[in-house]
Amino acid sequence: MRVAKSLLVLIPGAVAALALGSLWWPYSGFAGETFVDIPARTSSWEIGRLLAQAGVIRWRWQFWLARALQPGAKLHYGEYRFHASASTWVVFNRLARGDVFYYALTVPEGANMFDVAAAVEQFGLMRADEFLREARDPSLIRDLAPRAPSLEGYLFPDTYRVTRHASARDLCRQMTRRFRQVWASLQTNADVHETVTLASLIEKETALPHERPLVASVFRNRLRLGMPLECDPTAIYAALLEERYRGVLYRSDLESKQRYNTYQHAGLPPGPIANPGLDALEAALRPAPTDYLYFVALPDGSGAHQFSRDLASHQRAVARYRRGQKANQRAKPPG
Repeated sequence: MRVAKSLLVLIPGAVAALALGSLWWPYSGFAGETFVDIPARTSSWEIGRLLAQAGVIRWRWQFWLARALQPGAKLHYGEYRFHASASTWVVFNRLARGDVFYYALTVPEGANMFDVAAAVEQFGLMRADEFLREARDPSLIRDLAPRAPSLEGYLFPDTYRVTRHASARDLCRQMTRRFRQVWASLQTNADVHETVTLASLIEKETALPHERPLVASVFRNRLRLGMPLECDPTAIYAALLEERYRGVLYRSDLESKQRYNTYQHAGLPPGPIANPGLDALEAALRPAPTDYLYFVALPDGSGAHQFSRDLASHQRAVARYRRGQKANQRAKPPG
């Protein structure tokens, strides 16, 4: 009888000890890697179910027991990535730390808001139209650039860590915050909107850092003389805004009266046509001291340009470019 009573006392204690000890047993019931999305306001019991269902922990009650041992811990919702065996205790503490999975969203220099929208949709983070709706609202930058018609130009090119639960507003706020940091580092009193708009044209016209101050000088000189900028990327952006861009610039695009088209309107467009990087911003602030008024691409495929001071020189450069293009076409192998 005494033996039976002793067993009745020992067995629950042993079970409790095993249950407690199981929190430190590494476990992996998945192959390779798995992702678990924890929605906001999910209960500990439900989190345990999601983790057990994904094979991250063996039994759902283990997570509940870990929670009972740390009742004051704040658990963070979000998407978590698991790629190796781990104990329930380690898993619980990852959620308590908020060690959520981030997507690395890289926005290159010269990308426009339509490019960013396509990238976030491709990641599966949000729909493109959701991002564009927020990007078209300039309120996040209005104190710095009151004339900005949208956030175009202020979504600074960089690599951003984005969670699956980030909203379009969150991402725009993160990107404009980075722009503010970069702008402050330039230590200038120049007009923000004018500078960013000019920098966006420079960014789209050349990818070569040493050419950016030269392109800036051309645009500054033409603005000073009241000449139309005649910048192809502005005509493309005008077509994008009207949802009629076909991947190639047509004469009808150059003849469009849309306000962003600098072939038809003198001066800068109403706002940036892309998001410039630091080099383009610096070039807009400090153009090279030249009297160039024209530039055209060299036909060698280097991305470099021929700069000219007068129309006759420019026309000769354009003729060389066209001859080079025709020669390149003939040199291409058939098929």
